[in-house]
Amino acid sequence: MKVALVVILSLSCFLKGYAQKVIPLYSDGLIPNSIPYNMKEITLNRNGKFAGYKSISKPTLEMYLPAKANSKSAAVIICPGGGYGMESYELEGRNIAKTFIKQGVVALILKYRLPSDSIMKDKSIGPLQDAQQAIKLVRLQAAEWNIDINKIGIMGFSAGGHLASSAGVHFDTSFIPNKENISLRPDFSILVYPVISMADKLAHLGSRTNLLGPDPTPEKIKFFSNDLHITEKTPPTWITHAGDDKVVDVDNSIAFYEALRHSNVPVEMHLYPKGDHGFVLKLPAEEWMYPLFGWMKANNWIQQ
Repeated sequence: MKVALVVILSLSCFLKGYAQKVIPLYSDGLIPNSIPYNMKEITLNRNGKFAGYKSISKPTLEMYLPAKANSKSAAVIICPGGGYGMESYELEGRNIAKTFIKQGVVALILKYRLPSDSIMKDKSIGPLQDAQQAIKLVRLQAAEWNIDINKIGIMGFSAGGHLASSAGVHFDTSFIPNKENISLRPDFSILVYPVISMADKLAHLGSRTNLLGPDPTPEKIKFFSNDLHITEKTPPTWITHAGDDKVVDVDNSIAFYEALRHSNVPVEMHLYPKGDHGFVLKLPAEEWMYPLFGWMKANNWIQQ
């Protein structure tokens, strides 16, 4: 089934080996759980260069296609981090997407709504709705975009890792209209220094406050502590983190790894002793992603 897509930005030729276009996440313009409010999106710059966004109320997917695709490819939906208060779109989005397409993987950056009582009836589920919609949209468009419908993964950095892991554990509950009954389960997950738990002892408090408010209920804390919801159906997962992370405690990743392992879910984790939060951003993407590509090849998500 095809979905009518309105192209916001389309580059008809290949740019540095990739084709790019940005599409609205909800093609009919009906964004679930929304309150009519004309929020102005803010573009963030660092050292005079584009860095990311704040005040996001209109979610999009930015698509990167490999220059050559002889067969159906895997796809990865990328969720940039930023504590649910902003999105580090350039370093944790575009830079990663350009690296994936060199491996023949379709990359789609999700610019998800940031939690806000001004634009959402329930801000806690807004980002998860957008992640589910992204998975649904990619599955609906898989044939047109030359994507293998059984090789659609999700990736997240920091708070984006919380969003990606939320999509990986809560896929049986649809928070979006889904009359087509499309599977919302990612086929695999990639978590990079992820926020996992909302419990007091592990939570990144900035992410928790932005997502759940200053005084979340025990039920909300439990629902969004993703290590508590793993089953044997949770997607295979790859995790990386630095042991000296002072922003998001590495025990978030360890707790998720242990829960996956005890549920017999395939999981591979790479821990580094030093580097602090965002350590991979200080390295060439091809370097730190090399073991990730090995994992993807071993699982046949990237062709050898």
